[in-house]
Amino acid sequence: MIIVIAITGIVGSMVALFLRVPLDSYVAQDRRARLTDTADTALRRMARDIRLALPNSVRVTAAGSVVEFLGTRSGGRYRAQGDGSVGNDNLDFTIADNSFEVLGPGIAMQAGDRIAVYNLGIPGADAWAGETLANYTGAAGSVTSIAIAPKQFPLASPGNRFQVVDGPVSYVCDPAAGTLTRFWGYDPAVGVTAAAPRALLATRVSACSFDYQPGVTERGGLVSMTLSLSLAGETIRLHANTQVSNQP
Repeated sequence: MIIVIAITGIVGSMVALFLRVPLDSYVAQDRRARLTDTADTALRRMARDIRLALPNSVRVTAAGSVVEFLGTRSGGRYRAQGDGSVGNDNLDFTIADNSFEVLGPGIAMQAGDRIAVYNLGIPGADAWAGETLANYTGAAGSVTSIAIAPKQFPLASPGNRFQVVDGPVSYVCDPAAGTLTRFWGYDPAVGVTAAAPRALLATRVSACSFDYQPGVTERGGLVSMTLSLSLAGETIRLHANTQVSNQP
């Protein structure tokens, strides 16, 4: 029995030595796959949001660790010619107008929405300064006549387009805390606060870098995103580019 036990122990040790390498390799591959999946999901979510950004509203701050933009939910075309009467209510750019009619089907509106017209992201026509935004004051639901707080928009859209803005969105990368977090529903004049709604997109973040090339007006900008995740001494690094329509 003693001899059998000794031989079994020797055989077991030899088998363990042979199995250790493939088992370690399997664990490492599984770890890298999980990190890659987390990073890829986070970058895809960012890209999907950024594609819906209000034209010329994307900006990168905090040395490339924060990307912020005004999110849009829908849009349409406003009536450019009319006398302001019911059924012929145009958007007047010579006065502080308080309503206009939509050309085409109704637009789904919600409380807290804002209307943006021809945002160029430059002084005098900058949504972040409130110059191209007006608060929606009508009822929630599908509407063809949009009521807004009196507003004289600085510039008319060549294509008579408007966008429905549902608020600012920020993606904040914090390598010190190892997190990538999405914030929304905050006051753009104040910025992200501790009370802002948030969703954690990724953990184990070891590095990140965001960059925005705006291009020129009425052409696409480019957001570049690099995200690194680390676990157990291993790091995976993913890079993605997302085009942004800057045609207001």
